Amino acid sequence: MKTDRLIGILSVLLQEEKTTAPALAERFEVSRRTINRDIETLCKAGIPIQTTQGTGGGISIMDGYRMDRTILISKDMQMILTGLRSLDSVSGSGYYSQLMEKIQAGSSDFINGKDSMLIDLSSWYRESLAPKIEIILDAIGDRRLLTFRYYAPSGESERLVEPYYLVFRWSSWYLWCWCCYRKDFRLFKLNRMDNVQKTETAFECRNMIMPDLSNERIFPGGISVKALFSPDMKWRLVEEFGSECFIENDDGRLLFSADYTDMENLISWLLTFGDKAEVLEPKEAREKMIYLVQNMTTIYKEDTTS
Repeated sequence: MKTDRLIGILSVLLQEEKTTAPALAERFEVSRRTINRDIETLCKAGIPIQTTQGTGGGISIMDGYRMDRTILISKDMQMILTGLRSLDSVSGSGYYSQLMEKIQAGSSDFINGKDSMLIDLSSWYRESLAPKIEIILDAIGDRRLLTFRYYAPSGESERLVEPYYLVFRWSSWYLWCWCCYRKDFRLFKLNRMDNVQKTETAFECRNMIMPDLSNERIFPGGISVKALFSPDMKWRLVEEFGSECFIENDDGRLLFSADYTDMENLISWLLTFGDKAEVLEPKEAREKMIYLVQNMTTIYKEDTTS
């Protein structure tokens, strides 16, 4: 993959004072002509690479560009390795593990080996997420359109998009992109995407707006909720909304107050508590719960006629 090879060549040049095209060609298992094209690409990207001919010649990065890693303290390197390790938890390629090994190999003098933070960005869906993430990253790097089938509460649809950013937020992965059908920027949840394919169609980067990932933007509220919960559900309320979301009544029950975004999501959330929750407001939510409970009673009612 060209992007990985370019990163690899840059990593070699940052770690070694000088190398040669034949050495790079052998290392990355490509032709010298391919390496020459890669060096030209790196130069066009603004990296000051110089080549010298003859005995002792080779390819190197100009003095002043290479960063001396010894200016990084142990804490800095631990944070870098923690970040790489977290990315590797969702990677299907093992690329970040290889990069960690390269960094550690040249930094043993100031890495104390005492990890104090572990971040795992994977989930129950890692087996399905890793291939999607790899395809999306390839498409972003190569500036190629993506196609996929998307499953939303409003229904299913086929999408053609210009991918720009992978986003990890609210314990899930999202794609920030320009939707060619909606003619606007959209945020798509990876778990709802199926049959993700990188096309051969290139696109020119547009004047992109950064995604507004604030809770107020994505979850604007609008539904004022009041509900009573049994005392043994305190841990869930604290975990999901914080310790300020309820007050304790004299009977021990917890009076919960919060704003919610979507009525269907609210009902689904309340149902996960079973008989440990009673919604008080809004009236519409209470009526929906009554209707659902009555229907469920009918479905699960034992057949007494037999």
